[in-house]
Amino acid sequence: MLEIGLLVYPGAQTAAVHGLTDLFAIANRMAGEQHSEQLPRLRVSHWSAPAPALPPERTYDSLPDAASRLGAIVIPPCMEDMPGGAEAVELAAWIKRSHQQGAIVGSICLGAFLLAITGLLDGRQATTHWTHGEELASQFPKLKVNVDKPIIDDGDIITTGGLMAWAEIGLRLVDRLLGPSIATRTARYLMVEHSDSARECGSNFAPILAHGDAAVLKVQHWLQGNGAVDVSLAAMADCAGLEARTFLRRFRAATGLKPTEYCQHVKVGKAREMLEFTNGTIDHIAWTVGYQDTGAFRTVFKKITNLSPSEYRGKFGAKA
Repeated sequence: MLEIGLLVYPGAQTAAVHGLTDLFAIANRMAGEQHSEQLPRLRVSHWSAPAPALPPERTYDSLPDAASRLGAIVIPPCMEDMPGGAEAVELAAWIKRSHQQGAIVGSICLGAFLLAITGLLDGRQATTHWTHGEELASQFPKLKVNVDKPIIDDGDIITTGGLMAWAEIGLRLVDRLLGPSIATRTARYLMVEHSDSARECGSNFAPILAHGDAAVLKVQHWLQGNGAVDVSLAAMADCAGLEARTFLRRFRAATGLKPTEYCQHVKVGKAREMLEFTNGTIDHIAWTVGYQDTGAFRTVFKKITNLSPSEYRGKFGAKA
């Protein structure tokens, strides 16, 4: 059982909270129709801070299960002002703790402001509603705000810009937790659009985070934050506080990938976003994500997506 926590606070958009609750219920039904013991089941819980300085508490939409774990948190948009003061600090601390324990964190629209308080977005790209991009950048200068992107999927953190983007982030999480076929069937049932690039070229990189190895998880968060650029095995082992051979063994056991393979997926994921949403040259994109050898970049990109960078842009790039 995987638990998805939806944050509920005064002024939160109820359409997002209830819409996501329904979306995950439909995804559960689609997964159940597969009669597969390999697919987990999703449980949705609503979280709130009942009073300042108190830890968030949850209300379940179904009976709690001791086997459930918090696999993701979604911060809905606000219809009024975002939480402030002690309440915001307490909620941000809980979000950060949950992320450190392996939960994927997603924000919708102005939910990025609360996510930014956690510090998890420092040094990363993030998006929010286009009318508040300058305000977000001003309040949190360590962020790289890009409101031209409707969604920025950074593996362990996902931010979206639209007020009604709850369906897209919900489908991304279904894709991540239950697989692309369940996400596609859920989207078809709801008659909403789902990302063609994720469906046809495999999902954007979905790292395994809920493995319970804190040392490896620390390295994963570090790699997602810096884009896996200019990192070495020695630096990763040092970040984990482990001897290199021990780190290699534990990293592969936890993530299913060698550190070099993991870094390739992180870099290609960022390159895919740039190919979809920018007009930068392929050489520039290769350099930006950490490849000085464009030929090596093209080889790795095609290995992961089954398309060359130019083919990928031609198929999924934003049309002028």
